[in-house]
Amino acid sequence: MEKVCFELENIEVSYLDRLVLNIPRLAIHQFDRIGIVGKNGAGKSTLLKLMSGQIHPDQGIVNRLADFAYFDQLAAPEASDIDPGLAGKLSIPKIDMNHLSGGEQTKLKLAGIFSNYYEGLLIDEPTTHLDREGIKFFIEELTYYYGALVIVSHDRYILDKLVTKIWEIEHGCVTEYTGNYSDYKAQKELKRTQQLEQHEKYLKEKSRLLKAAEEKMKKADKITQASGHISKKETKAKANKMFMTKSKETSQKAVQRAAKAIEQRVQKLEAVEAPKEDPTIHFHQHPALEMHNKYPIMGERITLKAGDRTLIKEANFQFPLGKIIAITGKNGSGKTTLLKAIFDRGEGTILSPKAVIGAYEQMDYQFEKSKPVFEFMKETSDYDESKIRSVLHSMSFTGNDLKKDVCRLSGGEAIRLVLCQLFLGRYNVLILDEPTNFLDVYCIEALERFLKAYEGTVLLVSHDKVFMDRVADCVYAIEEQQLVLKHYE
Repeated sequence: MEKVCFELENIEVSYLDRLVLNIPRLAIHQFDRIGIVGKNGAGKSTLLKLMSGQIHPDQGIVNRLADFAYFDQLAAPEASDIDPGLAGKLSIPKIDMNHLSGGEQTKLKLAGIFSNYYEGLLIDEPTTHLDREGIKFFIEELTYYYGALVIVSHDRYILDKLVTKIWEIEHGCVTEYTGNYSDYKAQKELKRTQQLEQHEKYLKEKSRLLKAAEEKMKKADKITQASGHISKKETKAKANKMFMTKSKETSQKAVQRAAKAIEQRVQKLEAVEAPKEDPTIHFHQHPALEMHNKYPIMGERITLKAGDRTLIKEANFQFPLGKIIAITGKNGSGKTTLLKAIFDRGEGTILSPKAVIGAYEQMDYQFEKSKPVFEFMKETSDYDESKIRSVLHSMSFTGNDLKKDVCRLSGGEAIRLVLCQLFLGRYNVLILDEPTNFLDVYCIEALERFLKAYEGTVLLVSHDKVFMDRVADCVYAIEEQQLVLKHYE
């Protein structure tokens, strides 16, 4: 039997007045491969920090029975004690760390983790900014890793490839599912289907009982009416008449009691709520924003540089109307630079005069004026309130979140709000640079639904394989300073 290498017992962790984690018991065994999922702010990173000793619980016992290394998505990389072979395999340039790209810094941190052996690994969002080559390296290193792995990731491909258990954090509680992310989703869907069946069964039984009670009450009313219409001809004797009246009253009360008994059975039925459905969302283009060019975004002999280094050399392209065009390439190949050149209508770019571009960039968002979330969205959108609420709800803005001041939103909340604003805004072209970074898997799936329902043209960059496979109509790759068409639907 595999030994236990980590235990949490009767754990409570609070932040301000909110209980973030409430864990009666959790254990990690010697060769467990666990993926942690949950909405932004659910407590995923908090749980890893608790395990790594970065934070301490308000109450409860933490038993570390093995040596764990901790990969922090926000920590600065350290160049010391790194296997040169791994650094070369990851193509990490030998330059000052301050000049490394986000993806290159992530690779440097991964090289540091994998340069030594640990009995357990706690890894928090390892693929943020990481290109396809980096993700492939990460999966290969961990596929045959001999130890306990606990990973927080929004990358469903990673979770499918590497884990055999899912811990879902919701309302501070952890629920364990056997299997990888796809298995977890299948179990959740089965649970949803069973809940729907139980809900329909509950409604059917409730309807049957209420109908039976109504029929009993109608019968009681008929008895009452009949007792009031007994003619003298129908009664031969006073005593007989009194007997019949009493008999009818007794019968009437019995029927009423039966009706009330049925109503009580209705009240005792265990109510089963219907499962929550993802709202169907459509983003209809305003007639004034309609473009009729077959190719509203084109490039002729575009050359782009970063300092003295040429990224793209004399590239030509025609991006089709109404399609989702994905651009791929290694870290530092020029993807973001190309998006910026199109947004700025730089030299060589040809855009439709009617193109109105909304852009999402990899950055920290700061809002200029204090305003509640819902009011901010109403001012920047032509859609009705119900549509705005539906879109915000899909991106986890519910209840009091709608009243939050936009200037006081966390980084993750600001990113989600900007994405909502773009899809509900007055644009017919969207440019999205790594939009899935820092989103939880539920918001990524909501973003996929947004893109499928959007009628405009979209340019996007992403290293999320599952996301790209689900949304992209055309895929271009930057290879050897050229923009190469890889896939077209």
